[in-house]
Amino acid sequence: MAHVNDPAVIRRLLSTPGRWAVVGLSNNPLRPAVGVSLFLQQELGMEIIPVSLKGDDVHGAKGYTELALIPGHIDVVDCFVNSAKVGAVVDQAIAVGAGAVWLQLGVIDEAAAQRAAAAGLDVVMDTCPKIEAAIVDL
Repeated sequence: MAHVNDPAVIRRLLSTPGRWAVVGLSNNPLRPAVGVSLFLQQELGMEIIPVSLKGDDVHGAKGYTELALIPGHIDVVDCFVNSAKVGAVVDQAIAVGAGAVWLQLGVIDEAAAQRAAAAGLDVVMDTCPKIEAAIVDL
């Protein structure tokens, strides 16, 4: 069965201050993760945690190379990786006890979404927080 995003979950995730691990966030200004994470941080008041292969610090936030290295609870794992790789990121999010996974626009993995939901995580797939924030009443 195809995942359907729940508007109430989207509204709650975007309106509740939280810690967002942004996987795929580096200092490459050409990547969409840079602007979206800045929006999360500055417009929505979220704490962002960059996660990338190099572990770049971004927007004044300490970067990490993997979710398991991040101290403390992660509320949302925001996935800026391609669909073929996102399943592994979702599995890591489940393993660290994250509260939710957000698969960005164009990132689709139905099996990973089902695994996350079965593990009790909220799931948002194939959309962007910046787009959704303009649609939902925050």
